[in-house]
Amino acid sequence: MNDTKRDYYEVLGVPRDATEEDIKKAFRRLAFKFHPDRNRDHGAEQRFKEINEAYEVLCDADKRASYDRYGHAGAQPFGRGFEGFSGFGGFGDIFDTFFGGATVRRQGPQRGSDLHYKATLAFEEAVFGVERELEIVREEVCSHCQGVRAEPGTEATRCTNCNGTGEVRRAQYSVFGQFVNVTMCDRCHGEGRVIATPCTRCSGVGRERRARRISVNIPAGVDDGSQVRLSNEGNAGLRDGPAGNLYVSLRVKEHKIFRRDGNDILYELPVNFAQAALGDELEVPTVDGPATLRIPAGVQTGRVFQVKGKGVPYLRGSGRGDQLVRVRVVTPETLDEDQKRLFEELAGSLGKARHPREDKKFFDRIRDAFGGAA
Repeated sequence: MNDTKRDYYEVLGVPRDATEEDIKKAFRRLAFKFHPDRNRDHGAEQRFKEINEAYEVLCDADKRASYDRYGHAGAQPFGRGFEGFSGFGGFGDIFDTFFGGATVRRQGPQRGSDLHYKATLAFEEAVFGVERELEIVREEVCSHCQGVRAEPGTEATRCTNCNGTGEVRRAQYSVFGQFVNVTMCDRCHGEGRVIATPCTRCSGVGRERRARRISVNIPAGVDDGSQVRLSNEGNAGLRDGPAGNLYVSLRVKEHKIFRRDGNDILYELPVNFAQAALGDELEVPTVDGPATLRIPAGVQTGRVFQVKGKGVPYLRGSGRGDQLVRVRVVTPETLDEDQKRLFEELAGSLGKARHPREDKKFFDRIRDAFGGAA
């Protein structure tokens, strides 16, 4: 005898003189209690297998007689365990067979699918916002049958196959008694009614494709890759379900002179040697129009000036970013005779360029900028 297994009568909790009906009742009660789909406790699955194995032997008169005489050794030819139990393939099959199939719900309203559209904006449109009119094609409620799906003047009739319930119940009998298998009605597909005369425009679908012009307000401050949602502007739903949404993905064109950094706008201002050396008051372009900027004497390439409030509006909240103006000193590529003479005189008066005393600090900054490399 295999001492590692519990006595099958003990497993099912029945005496050795239990009747076949007693064994069936005990098995049904324990299988329901320890089925893994119902019982998530540790060890429930193993207990369920043990219960099945015990029942497989004790429910058969010949196997039970051999077990009573020889114990587990006598049950070995039959004791294939849970996997071979009465030809069932798994927990779900056994549970459905003993206790009935899953409940089938009648089909109800179904939400329409979402639509996606791409729109391209100019730089200024993304900064200040814009109203756009989009032309889209979407599925809408049929204008002929108003979504009823039946030809006007006719009506849907109650499905005779399921009597309007949308589901078919079939009673089956086994050694465990009667159980009911519930499936979706294959005639009305769970709706409970049948369209005898489908709508001639939508062929009984209840929806039709139409081209529409839709106005969308794109808020100020959107960026490349932003998305605007228009609720309930997608495809129409089924069976009085709500419509889906329309999502507009935005692409922003590059600007000729401006670049965007978050909510700031970057602009590079070219100045000549005289302006850089003497300073100047210049007019710089912004997205709002020209603005005056004072350049101090001795300005160097790379110096950044701030024009307050001339950047991009904050998408969530009030206020705007700034425009950052970076100075670039431009070296003339050609000189006429007078210009060349003046530069030569200036060069003579300035003398040779000297390294600044802060050489070490300058190279330290360069080193820090590149991650501290030596």
